[in-house]
Amino acid sequence: MQRRSFLRTAAASAGLSSLPSFLCSQEAAAENFPPVRALTKGPKFHWFGYYDKLEFDPTDRYILTNQVEFEGRTPSPEDVIKVGMIDTGEGDKWTELGSSSAWGWQQGCMFQWLPGSQSKVIWNDRENGKYVSRVLDVKTGEKRTLPMPVYSISPDGKWAVTPDFARIDYCRSGYGYPGIEDPCKNDKAPDKSGVWRMNIETGETQLVFSIAQAVAIKHPTIDLTEKWNWFNHLLISPDGKRLIFLHRWRDRVDIPREQKAGGFTTRMFTVNLDGSDPYVLEPSGIVSHFIWRDGQTLVAWAKPDAEEKARVIVYKDQTREYTKIGEEKIPVDGHMTYVPHTNNEWLLMDTYPDPVRRMQVPFLYHIPTDKKVPIGSFFEPREYKGEFRCDLHPRASNDGRKVVVDSVHGGNGRQMYLIDIKGLV
Repeated sequence: MQRRSFLRTAAASAGLSSLPSFLCSQEAAAENFPPVRALTKGPKFHWFGYYDKLEFDPTDRYILTNQVEFEGRTPSPEDVIKVGMIDTGEGDKWTELGSSSAWGWQQGCMFQWLPGSQSKVIWNDRENGKYVSRVLDVKTGEKRTLPMPVYSISPDGKWAVTPDFARIDYCRSGYGYPGIEDPCKNDKAPDKSGVWRMNIETGETQLVFSIAQAVAIKHPTIDLTEKWNWFNHLLISPDGKRLIFLHRWRDRVDIPREQKAGGFTTRMFTVNLDGSDPYVLEPSGIVSHFIWRDGQTLVAWAKPDAEEKARVIVYKDQTREYTKIGEEKIPVDGHMTYVPHTNNEWLLMDTYPDPVRRMQVPFLYHIPTDKKVPIGSFFEPREYKGEFRCDLHPRASNDGRKVVVDSVHGGNGRQMYLIDIKGLV
């Protein structure tokens, strides 16, 4: 009833006398989707952020979430969010674990369970004019601070890699953090900014691959030294040996913040964890979301030069070999991960809201049979746009039986919802 009431309110605000037929049919069709329940509720807002982080603890009982008291604007340096966990074994009880002043709407504060640990979490924060990361044992309460923020963590939990978040915020809105000025703001291709590696045990840090090194790997038609360059979206391979990241550039940075959401070009790199053996895996300029399948294979939404349209591409690292999957079933970009314990046969993905109905659809895709299984459909009002949009970013549990999404369809702002998929995969 809450969903229907909200949709009627949305229809009225749009000047419609009744609920649009596509929403009525969506309500009727909802019973065909797997069970879904709200994990969080208002008046405060809850979300997790990006899709490639460990949100579930090893037992799949505890689920991490961010909590904030406002929506609809860029975070200021003074805005602090809380981080906590939901206990699904005790009525979805929310427990506060800490706070962060280094966060964004799209990726939160990189809050995640520390791989290889049964009870430790890690997230980014700001302290004494620097971005740092906090490690907390949720059972013992032991807490320590590391000297740099994190983005991706190795499967054994020993290493973290990170870009420069001040650089990202300077070059593209929505993915960096406010509060610290980019020290390389006058340099288009700095040699002191790039991919950093940090030892999680000792806190030792090292710049392993700089933006200047990437720019030195020449583009066939563009002089990258004349562009504003930055790195984003880092992910360590499942075997802990290679790292993938996106190298992006734009013509100008002296433009309004809202214009920085787009207008850039991208190529995709892989390198060893020490920065050696860099390889431009996708040089075309059109590549976005990706996920590793194994130590040598990954999938990404991209448009290789030989292709007419962007599609889900399966790459073999450090080669020009690739194949396409889901050419007809997956016609639009989305956030993709492999569902655990399915022998890499099932992808979990989503869509952005379609321009007319504003519906976001999470779905499962069975690679061997080219079968697509929608697992929900969630309405996103138009005011959720640009930097403030609420992507579903579907995340699967460790046992591959549950999925959590961030959504605003309930009418009480961004909240988190649990979808039961155990009967589908």
